Amino acid sequence: MRIPLLFLSVVTAFAAVSCNSGNASPSETPEPQPVPGIFAKGADISWCTEMERDGITFRNYDGTAAECTALMKELGFDAIRLRVWVDPEEGWCGKEDVLAKAGRARDLGMRLMIDFHYSDWWADPQQQNIPSAWNGYSIGQLCQAVADHTADILTALKDNGITPEWVQVGNETSNGMLWDAGKADVSMASYAMLSNAGYDAVKSVFPEAKVIVHLDHGDNPDLYEWLFSGLKSNGGKWDMIGMSVYPEYYVADGQYDSGDYRAVVSATVSNMASLYQLFGTPVMICEAGMSWDMPDEAYAFLCDLKDRSRALGEGICAGVFYWEPQTNPAWTPSIYSELGWSSYDKGAFDRDFRPTKALEAFKN
Repeated sequence: MRIPLLFLSVVTAFAAVSCNSGNASPSETPEPQPVPGIFAKGADISWCTEMERDGITFRNYDGTAAECTALMKELGFDAIRLRVWVDPEEGWCGKEDVLAKAGRARDLGMRLMIDFHYSDWWADPQQQNIPSAWNGYSIGQLCQAVADHTADILTALKDNGITPEWVQVGNETSNGMLWDAGKADVSMASYAMLSNAGYDAVKSVFPEAKVIVHLDHGDNPDLYEWLFSGLKSNGGKWDMIGMSVYPEYYVADGQYDSGDYRAVVSATVSNMASLYQLFGTPVMICEAGMSWDMPDEAYAFLCDLKDRSRALGEGICAGVFYWEPQTNPAWTPSIYSELGWSSYDKGAFDRDFRPTKALEAFKN
């Protein structure tokens, strides 16, 4: 998710000899493996340090001020997700910022997911921009850059006593990453090589970490079968399938409109079960959210998604993460909207900086 504002045949041929990690032949689908551990109840709070810089104070239900990570734990979350950008202009979501936030999660005994965007800013289904420093790279050089960047961030975490349980190699890579070199509908082979470069780098630092390939629209089975079948046929590797689930649909005029969350949840749960049988790997709901001013509906949506995901049994779904719950587009005074925090409307905090009823879904 991001803030709503908000020739290659030659490359493909070269790619086949540029990244050894993409050369594996397709293998038989393994037997489905149950997810080890406890069902994750997570929150992506990647904005929290930047919001603190801008003077935003988070509060619990009673109005008592609290540090954001500690507040998430108080609200029932046991895991934190943090995005990583390669060379962000102001440093937010860069190495030092990620280390600071991950250290808070470590100190609180919370589980951690690291989300590599492989871009200097947002990477999502609408944009997968190559970092400025990597412009002009061949596919082989891009593979090496992905590997080096991934290993560099994870080694820094390891050196600070921080162990992520899950690592995403790309964010919402529904049509690949690092466009156009790794655009999946142009060269699935190149995308598989880039993704595998990240996978192998993760395993070189944290062999036990679960590597996630993450797409949007968990309710769209055709998308998932296309992408993961393409990865599989090109030797792609992953440990978990990641999904974004937002109970809204995109309409022709480019505006979001409210959808039926029950239909979205039903389609998502059905998709998870099918993917588990097709590919033998579990699913993680890496992102979920609903409009901040619909707290009762959001609570019902999250309970339904969480309960029905768990009810699939056999460890098919590993957990659910809310994306940036600590935000609210209507915060006052006006300084907050002037700083840009008004542009994301799917947080779960109210105008008084307190969590809404939506987050009560994570208590159990």
